[in-house]
Amino acid sequence: MENIIEIKHLSKSFGEVKAVQDISFQVKEGELFAFLGVNGAGKSTTISIICGQLKKDFGTVIIDGQSLDGNIDKIKNEIGVVFQDSVLDKALSVRDNLQSRAALYDITGEAFRKRLCELMKLLEFEDLLKRPVGKLSGGQRRRIDIARALLNEPKILILDEPTTGLDPQTRKTLWDVISTLRKEKNMTVFLTTHYMEEAADADYVVILDSGKISAQGTPLELKNTYTGDFITIYGVSEEQVQVLGRPYEAIRDAYRVSVPNTSDATELIIKHADMFNDYEITKGKMDDVFLTVTGKKLNGGEKE
Repeated sequence: MENIIEIKHLSKSFGEVKAVQDISFQVKEGELFAFLGVNGAGKSTTISIICGQLKKDFGTVIIDGQSLDGNIDKIKNEIGVVFQDSVLDKALSVRDNLQSRAALYDITGEAFRKRLCELMKLLEFEDLLKRPVGKLSGGQRRRIDIARALLNEPKILILDEPTTGLDPQTRKTLWDVISTLRKEKNMTVFLTTHYMEEAADADYVVILDSGKISAQGTPLELKNTYTGDFITIYGVSEEQVQVLGRPYEAIRDAYRVSVPNTSDATELIIKHADMFNDYEITKGKMDDVFLTVTGKKLNGGEKE
C-alpha cells in the first residue's frame, strides 16, 4: 500500500511549550491508523496542522503525494474531520446544516440531494432531517457529524475522539459504518481515542507522549514488545501455581500467571502438563502497552 500521509520531523511550539517535537510517521492508504496519547500529548496540534488549521514551525507534511505547503486548498478537499466537539449549528435543522456545509464544496442542487440520500441510507438519519441539531441526542448528533465530514467523499477521515460519551450500541453502529467505508471506498481512517479496544483493532499505532513519539507499530508488535502473555489456569490451588515460579494473581475462580512470551508459556505447559487441564493463554492488552510506554493510564471517555 502507498503512504497517503507522510509526516517528517514535524515540530510546533506555543511560546515555551513544545507541543510537537520532531515527530515522523506514515499512514498507508486504506488503513485504520490510531494516534494515541493523554491530554496535552500533541495529538490535536498534529491534526490541526494536517488539516491546515495551524501552521507548523518545522518539518514536512505530505498528503496523498502533495506537500501541505502551497497545496492546502486542494488537500482540504481530500480530508473529512469529525472533531471531539460537534461543530454543527444547534439552531439549524439537520438538512440545513448539511446543505450549508455542502455548499462550501460546491455541492448544490441535485448533486446535494443525491449525496444526502446516500448519507441518510448509510447513517440512517432520514427521520432526523427536519429536526434542529440542538434537539438531537448525543448519538444522533454524532451520526450527523460524520455525515458532515463525508459530504465531499474524502479520501481521509480524521476521527478525533469520535465515540467519547456514546452508549455501546451507538459506538458499534458508528464503527460498522466506518468499517463499511473502508471496505467499499478504501478510505483511510486516522483515529484518536481513549478507548483501547478501538486502538487494538487498528492496523498501525503511534503513541505520543509530551510531544514526542514513544512507540509505534502494529498492535501485535507493540504487545510483544511491551507486554508479556498471561496464562489463566482453572481448577488449581495456589500452592500448585507457586511451583511455576512466575508472577501470578488470583482472579475469580482462577489464577492468572504472567509470562514473558508465548514460548515461555509453552515450556511451562509441557513441563507441568498435569496442572494444565483447563487454561487459556492471552496477550497483554493495549492498556498494558500504553502504561508501560508512557507510565500513564489512558482513560476511556476522557476529553481534551
